[in-house]
Amino acid sequence: MSDMNATVTETQGGFAVAGFEKINYDFLFLDNVFHPKNSQLAGCYERWGRVLTVMDENMKSQYADAIQAYFDHHKLPVTFHAMPVGEKAKDITSLLGIVDAMNSFGIIRKEPVLVVGGGLVTDVAGFATACYRRNTNFIRVPTTVIGLIDASVSIKVAVNYGRYKNRLGAYHAPIHTFLDFNFLRTLPTAQVRNGFAEIIKISSCADLKTFKLLDEHCEEIINTKFGRLEGSSAEIKRISDEICKEAIRVMLKLESPNLHEIGLDRVIAYGHTWSPLHELVPATPLRHGHAISIDMAYTATVGMELGLISKDEHARLLELFSRAGLSIDHPDFDEDVLEKATAAILRTRDGQLRLATPGPLGSCTFVNDYTLENLKRILRLHKKIASKLPREGAGIEAYVDASDTGDTRDNKEEIQNGIKAHAKQSLKEVNGGHPKSELANGHTNGHTNGHANGVSNGINGYHSNGVS
Repeated sequence: MSDMNATVTETQGGFAVAGFEKINYDFLFLDNVFHPKNSQLAGCYERWGRVLTVMDENMKSQYADAIQAYFDHHKLPVTFHAMPVGEKAKDITSLLGIVDAMNSFGIIRKEPVLVVGGGLVTDVAGFATACYRRNTNFIRVPTTVIGLIDASVSIKVAVNYGRYKNRLGAYHAPIHTFLDFNFLRTLPTAQVRNGFAEIIKISSCADLKTFKLLDEHCEEIINTKFGRLEGSSAEIKRISDEICKEAIRVMLKLESPNLHEIGLDRVIAYGHTWSPLHELVPATPLRHGHAISIDMAYTATVGMELGLISKDEHARLLELFSRAGLSIDHPDFDEDVLEKATAAILRTRDGQLRLATPGPLGSCTFVNDYTLENLKRILRLHKKIASKLPREGAGIEAYVDASDTGDTRDNKEEIQNGIKAHAKQSLKEVNGGHPKSELANGHTNGHTNGHANGVSNGINGYHSNGVS
């Protein structure tokens, strides 16, 4: 919900308006959110006397009975709308399907839609509610590690359009988010590892205490699915809860002053400089957590070369990635991809690199000055370092499969082919219509041998340095 304050001032030629919107939304940590004894979610719908729930087809098959029983217990009729599963369903057609469901349901202006699922579902349904009457409320129940730890913090909602990922979207906050980590009990370990990367991201740049806990308990956290697996000790559950709550708190502290991304120096963009392109380069795309871990590990090597992070801290960070089974390097993360991805991110970041870099561990420095020659030299160094690590820096279960879409049906080959086709199309668009093999034959936007113009002083006391 939000409150508006505005002033209207008469000028010589007309009027000037200055408006300020206050955004209010909250998070509640609640295990077993759909257990009948937990009335918090039901209480949000007492006024309305009914519930429209949006999820994907797979989530409905797994959880619809429990959700139905929960709302039956609280005497609230529930209607389900199940959207298709997978990245191909993140489109206008799925959005319009949700709009049709809201129309059929007769949603009232302030009545909140309940959205249950991973980041893809909350993105599409959140955008649908943003479009419907320009601003319809929704309540979010994320069900994956990335959804719980990372996506839940953001108010960005979107769908893909044509060959563009998240090209149509809005900034639209849910009025409430319920964080139930017991959903992780049924999450594949590969997906737990995938989300673990996001916690390394925020802790290594902004929360040393949490980083130390990850370092100390890495394997047990992943193996017990954040202490939620049956038989897990009370201690590892307590530690996992502390890690998750602190990671969310820190991300909210960093992001809430910049919810609409007006400021482009963003600490939580660590690992998201080269990964948006590199994630799609392999024949089968990398999981997001592995793509950003490669980016983070290489960025840490850049930081070490700049003197922002010590050799011991650098080794400790890369060792944590390795122990978690996350990727540190990949054969397709080469100099051609580095060059192309640098040019692409400059467009996103208004002509500056804005490279969020641990410096020192637990804090962040933004790097703006660079040369591609030096970035490539550091990449060669990084690959030498990675080659001496376990698995030569490769990750475990690093590639996208059906579990990334949430689809557990039997048509695995069809799903995999769809994933590959989507990635190939997206990569071609980023490359300006040229395949990766052609990247070495030309330059992009004049940035090949140049510098990003200007040096930012960062935000919140963070610094900026250069790669020269």
